[in-house]
Amino acid sequence: MTTRYEKAFADLEAKNEGAFVPFLMLSDPTPADAVEIIKTIVEAGADALELGVPFSDPIADGPTIQKSHVRALDGGATVNMVIDQVRQIREAYTDLPIGMLIYSNVPFVRGLDNFYKEFHEAGADSILLPDVPVREGKPFADAAEANGVDPIFIAPAQASKETLEGVAARSKGYIYAVSRDGVTGTEKESDTTGLKDVVDNVKSYGGAPILLGFGISNPQHVADAIAAGATGAISGSAVAKIIDKYVEGEHPNPGRVTDMDGLKKELTEFISAMKAATKK
Repeated sequence: MTTRYEKAFADLEAKNEGAFVPFLMLSDPTPADAVEIIKTIVEAGADALELGVPFSDPIADGPTIQKSHVRALDGGATVNMVIDQVRQIREAYTDLPIGMLIYSNVPFVRGLDNFYKEFHEAGADSILLPDVPVREGKPFADAAEANGVDPIFIAPAQASKETLEGVAARSKGYIYAVSRDGVTGTEKESDTTGLKDVVDNVKSYGGAPILLGFGISNPQHVADAIAAGATGAISGSAVAKIIDKYVEGEHPNPGRVTDMDGLKKELTEFISAMKAATKK
């Protein structure tokens, strides 16, 4: 059976386009606001989504996305709320690939089988655990696949042969290739000069299509990622920075969107420009 990722990537290839995949934090700053923001982004041209689950110690994220974790948690975010938001988004967009980025304490607490089953039933297509390297990933990948979820692993910059072989073997849906070292964020932009080498190196081990992430913050970065041979590009901190401009309230006070119309307008312009850059 063709998966949503396979269909989306094939449809884009037929149109001579790459995929633009924005990352957003669920429940940021509230569940209702997050769903409205995500729907705006899909309507503006996102080809797939990567959605975050708020967590108190997001070690792979830089300051911008850390703030979105904190805002959501200050607003009382729970995993059950997140699952409900995924369900709402899936009901609205039946064919859209939905990936999740979740820190590993969540599956540990909920139990692996139950965790993957819950997210699959809500409508998630894939789950990436950024704090689980592929060498420790077998039980997670096995539980994911048993419950109809694509496990995603990160191909780090300058990764060893053994790591890339593992990532290629275990990742389904796509491989998340990191364009540079460090944490997420636009503070340190993607170094696009060596992207082709990064993509070619990961591709040499076979496996799923490659999406490039970390530091992808403007249309030129997206164009460079596609030109380097990636199937698409993931951008998170640049989106979170736009949302941050329109949210009032600092920790520990829950935030609120001060101008939803203004936020939606700016997000639409940004997503549209990033998507336009995927055309080959």
